[in-house]
Amino acid sequence: MADDAGAAGGPGGPRGPGGSRNGWPRRLLGFCGGFSSGLRGRGSWRQGRRQGVDPGHQAGPPGQGHEDQVPGGDLSLLFDEVLKIMPVQKQTRAGQGTRFKAFVAIGDYNGHVGLGVKRSKEVATAIRGAIILAKLSIVPVWRDCWGNKIGKPHTVPCKVTGRCGSVLVRLIPAPRGTGIVSAPVPKKLLMMAGIDDCFTSARGCTATLGHLSDYVQCTQRID
Repeated sequence: MADDAGAAGGPGGPRGPGGSRNGWPRRLLGFCGGFSSGLRGRGSWRQGRRQGVDPGHQAGPPGQGHEDQVPGGDLSLLFDEVLKIMPVQKQTRAGQGTRFKAFVAIGDYNGHVGLGVKRSKEVATAIRGAIILAKLSIVPVWRDCWGNKIGKPHTVPCKVTGRCGSVLVRLIPAPRGTGIVSAPVPKKLLMMAGIDDCFTSARGCTATLGHLSDYVQCTQRID
């Protein structure tokens, strides 16, 4: 009976607490759909493509080489930067409750980037929480050369599009030496991802910073 209960989804079954589904653990490293529906950590695990820092993971198109990986998956080589700190308010019975929302980007400037967003009553607590979430959401970035294959990859391999709500973000390859043509905050995120030259375009309600996940989503796509 215990085996039948476990197979049906009991406490010891694959769908129970501490179990797994399809042989994969429930809590995974990488994007688990926290920012955008375009990135799903569980789906990538089922397909055999683990997202996150992995010394054996190819950080670029096939044949590009392994020079764009975090050596040994060492998180000490990553740099973090606070993109924005903004106050947010919520109406409660006792009045308006004010908290601080922190956007933190983390990357190695060589093909890996992560984005974390955290709210807290104190600024320092919000930043620490955002750094932890950014480390848990590190993903490899697809890069390539514009025109001929001379030098290291410096731009996106093709035109890519990401969507989050009403915001539509588009990344366009650029020649070497162009730089990142973008707003100041997304420019920092793309620089930490290791992209040196790129044209960007954003449409929709871009006044809010919640669409920063679109840029991370774009670096994962090759349409």
